[in-house]
Amino acid sequence: MKKSLLALVLCAIAGTAAQAETILVGTDAGLAPFEFKDPQTEEIVGFDMDIIKAVAKAVGDEAKIQNMQFAGIIPALQSNMIDVAVAAITITEERQKQVLFSDPYYDVGLAMVIQTKDKGRINKLEDIEGKAICAQIGSTGSLLAQSVKDAKVMNFDQVAEALMELKMGGCSAALLGDTTARHYQAQHNDKDLTIVPHLYNPKQVGFAMSKNNKALAEKLNKGLAAIKASGEYDKIYEKWLGKKH
Repeated sequence: MKKSLLALVLCAIAGTAAQAETILVGTDAGLAPFEFKDPQTEEIVGFDMDIIKAVAKAVGDEAKIQNMQFAGIIPALQSNMIDVAVAAITITEERQKQVLFSDPYYDVGLAMVIQTKDKGRINKLEDIEGKAICAQIGSTGSLLAQSVKDAKVMNFDQVAEALMELKMGGCSAALLGDTTARHYQAQHNDKDLTIVPHLYNPKQVGFAMSKNNKALAEKLNKGLAAIKASGEYDKIYEKWLGKKH
């Protein structure tokens, strides 16, 4: 009887351990405040990273972060190199044809950044028709740039590179996420660059997975709902993005 009971306990322990999984998360650590490398520790930190770690923990799993270029994230999902992509990825119809999204966890829009000397002269997308526009490759900013009539779209691996090109006069404007643009200005106080006060293409951000990974999507949705209900989501939001308006 004792042996049988011990066996049952060991099986229960093994079963509990087996339920905990490591979720391999792909991100592009060049989009502060969502995901970026801490300059002192080189650890990938940010709003997205705290959110996915909290979501994984809420369902009894652990998130392991892997850095990669944004343009390679969806192919990495489709080839099962990663389980989920968390990189401030906006939910679009085009992307929904390629990947499966979780419930949205953040609202975002696009901002146009210009050189301060052009303030008052460039106020809307029509003002940069036929001009060079900087953006991050594979981003919704790049897609918006491509919709501008006769524009020359200059794509870069990182948002910081696109903004540097703009600062040096290589393009007339940069299109990027409004949160990223505001965070850049808050961190750098760059007087040479100005954010145009208009929000383009308001959308929502979600975790992306391969089309055949519905079980993971359901699990992450449960974890997301749990951290929102507990108030942990709001704490993470305020830590990285400030108080909600």
